[in-house]
Amino acid sequence: MAQGYWEKIEQGLRWPLTQLNVDTCTTGVLKIIAWQRDIDRFPTEPLWLFRLRVKYAFVNARDAGSIAGIKRIFSRLGIGYVEVEERVPGKDWDVIVLRLSDNQLSQSADLLRIMIEQYGRTCRRYEFSVITNIGVDIATIEFNNDWALDSAQY
Repeated sequence: MAQGYWEKIEQGLRWPLTQLNVDTCTTGVLKIIAWQRDIDRFPTEPLWLFRLRVKYAFVNARDAGSIAGIKRIFSRLGIGYVEVEERVPGKDWDVIVLRLSDNQLSQSADLLRIMIEQYGRTCRRYEFSVITNIGVDIATIEFNNDWALDSAQY
């Protein structure tokens, strides 16, 4: 009986420490941490994605200024592979092209909009371009041919 009592006391004392971890805290505490890190939850965002965005807020803010950083942000948030091109010939100098697959674009449209608003470069316009994977089948066939080499000299 005394053991159970002290275990409850220990759990009560450890509870504040578990609330500091973004992965295990309650939703109310998560909202406070998100406010502190300037992250707003959009209406259709699942809780696991909101936790990821809050968890990596500082790192994402640091990485936001470079092409490699944008790619790392997309990877951390589970969007996947992205190609980033700046100063594309034939387009205005301030356009940054993000190439994504059509699945990524359709499944993460709200998240992409929020990411561009929060981590996009100032005075830049972003354009989404779709990458489509196409399967190619190649058959190898043996064929015989004759050849001859004729040369002429002056």
